[in-house]
Amino acid sequence: IISFLRKGRTADSAVLVVVNLTPVPRPDYRVGVPQPGFWDEVLNSDSREYGGSGYPGQGRIEAEPVSWHGRSYSLNLTLPPLAIVFLKHEGELP
Repeated sequence: IISFLRKGRTADSAVLVVVNLTPVPRPDYRVGVPQPGFWDEVLNSDSREYGGSGYPGQGRIEAEPVSWHGRSYSLNLTLPPLAIVFLKHEGELP
């Protein structure tokens, strides 16, 4: 598993990229993030529209105040096999 964060032009703008290079789904995979709030899945390469298996995606997920990977917050993800998932930080929504 490889993950990295791409920062945007503002401090609150970020995209998390998580790559599962194994042929096995990874449920309950935790990744540290720098901000609280919601993260929306904007691309899942395992989606049927891209020729993938259609393994269920995240949709919208809220960061938990669980410190992980040196970050104050984290996401508990389910990663599809052999796929790349992009999650965009949307901030704290009502």
